Amino acid sequence: MKREKSHKSRLRRFREQMEAQMRGSDPSTFRLYLVLRALVIVAGIAAMLEHRYEYVAMCALVLLLFLVPSFIERQMKIELPSTLEKIILLFAYSAEILGEMQSFYIRFAWWDTMLHTLNGFLCAAIGFALVDILNSNPKAKFNLSPFYLAVVAFCFSMTVGVVWEFFEFGMDNIFHLDMQKDTVLSLISSVKLDPAGGNTPYVISDITRVAVNGKDLGLGGYLDIGLYDTMKDLLVNFIGAVVFSIIGFFYVQSRGKSKFASQFIPVRQGEELPEEQTAEKTLTVQTAQEEKHESE
Repeated sequence: MKREKSHKSRLRRFREQMEAQMRGSDPSTFRLYLVLRALVIVAGIAAMLEHRYEYVAMCALVLLLFLVPSFIERQMKIELPSTLEKIILLFAYSAEILGEMQSFYIRFAWWDTMLHTLNGFLCAAIGFALVDILNSNPKAKFNLSPFYLAVVAFCFSMTVGVVWEFFEFGMDNIFHLDMQKDTVLSLISSVKLDPAGGNTPYVISDITRVAVNGKDLGLGGYLDIGLYDTMKDLLVNFIGAVVFSIIGFFYVQSRGKSKFASQFIPVRQGEELPEEQTAEKTLTVQTAQEEKHESE
C-alpha cells in the first residue's frame, strides 16, 4: 500500500512539474494546452459512459503525450519553439481524438495523408535538431556540413515513418485491427494467377465485384489489404522529410537568420551558437574537404 501511494505521489509530482513547465512557456501555447486537455477529458468521460474503455485508454495516452514537450525541455535542457510545441499538441489531438475516436480517418480521405506529411516534417525537424545541437557544441568530436545535417534529418524521419508502418502492420495482424486502411481497386496484376505457374504477371482489369466464400462484398472492386495505404503514407512522409531537410540545409548555412526555420528547430537552453563560431566550424569543414580533393 505504501509503495502504491509513493508511486502515485511521484506521478502527481511529475505531472505538476510538467504543467509548471508548460505554464512558464509561451502564454498562447499554454492556453492551447488547457483547451485541448479539457476537450480530451470530456472525450474520455463520454467514452467511459459508453463503456468504450479502449477510447478511455487512448485519452489517457494523449494526456501523457501533451506533457512530452515540457518533459523534453525540463529533463533534456532543450528549448522548443512555441510553434513546434503547438504543432505537437495539435498533432496528438488530431491523430488520436479526431482521427480515431471521431473517425476523421474515414470521414475525410485526406486526414491521414495530412498527418503523415506533417509527421515526416516534424520528425525531420527533431532529427535535424538532435544532430545540430551536437554539431554546434564546442565539445563535440565531429563537424558535419549543412548537407550531411540535412541527410541525417531526412534519414531519421524516414526511419520513424518505416517503424510506424511496422507497428501498424503488427497491430493489424496481432489484434485484427485495420490501421493500414484498405483500398478498392479495379485492376490487379499478380504472378500467382499465371495459368502456367510461371513468373508472368496475370492482369485482371475492370473488376466490379469480388466474392469471398461465395458472398459478394459489395465494394465495386477488388479489396487491397493495406499496401496502397502504406506506400501512400511513406510517400507523403518522404515529401515532408524532403521539405524540412531543404529548410534545415539553408538554416545551417545562414545559422539562425531564417525566422521560418527557427520556429521548428529546438536549441539547447541558454546556449546560442555565435555566428563567428558557426562560420569557423563551417570553414573548417570546407577547408578539410578542399584539402582532401587536392590530395586526390
